[in-house]
Amino acid sequence: MENPVIIFGAGYLGRMAKEIFESNEVVVYGFLDDNKKLHSTEVDTAVVMGSTDDDGFLKLIGRKCEAFVAVDDNKLRKSLVKMLLEVRHKQPVNATHRGAFISPAVAIGHGNFFDIGFSAGVGSKIGSHCLLHAKSHVGAESTLGDFVQVGPGSVISPSVTIEHEVFIGAGVTIVSGVTVGKGARIGAGSVVVAPIKAGETVFGNPAQKIEK
Repeated sequence: MENPVIIFGAGYLGRMAKEIFESNEVVVYGFLDDNKKLHSTEVDTAVVMGSTDDDGFLKLIGRKCEAFVAVDDNKLRKSLVKMLLEVRHKQPVNATHRGAFISPAVAIGHGNFFDIGFSAGVGSKIGSHCLLHAKSHVGAESTLGDFVQVGPGSVISPSVTIEHEVFIGAGVTIVSGVTVGKGARIGAGSVVVAPIKAGETVFGNPAQKIEK
């Protein structure tokens, strides 16, 4: 990546993204964050320049800078991605830790976060705007939709389908052949051995539906 990157979000995820970009010798131009208390302050030597809708900085994206959305709230994340597409006609870039291993035979979308120790097997497909945390794994020929979050140490076995906007907590195991429906949530440490319907929340070993 030749252009510097502007990171949307100066919280923990933004700080992690900054380290990833700089370890790949990508210059971080600065942060944009809607917390006005952070404006004009430094976060790990990078300045929080203004709000996420600051037109003066948005004009740089697609011309002199790239963008990365570093927020873990899916609603806000989707809103910022939509704004970048509609206003700047630009997809966010991927943030890939040097310690991640992704098979060359993996199809990857835009704006994903791949933390240290993440791995993806041959033939897998990863959508856009996903957060794949440390030491998580996506097995061969598995498919992840858009805006999926996978917690640290979680293992998605081969031939699993994870639909859009699924949240998977830390240390989860999903066995081969399972489909997890859109917007489902899987609690930390769960073992998923059967399909999960869209919007369901499950927890346990084996994972069971939790009534809201």
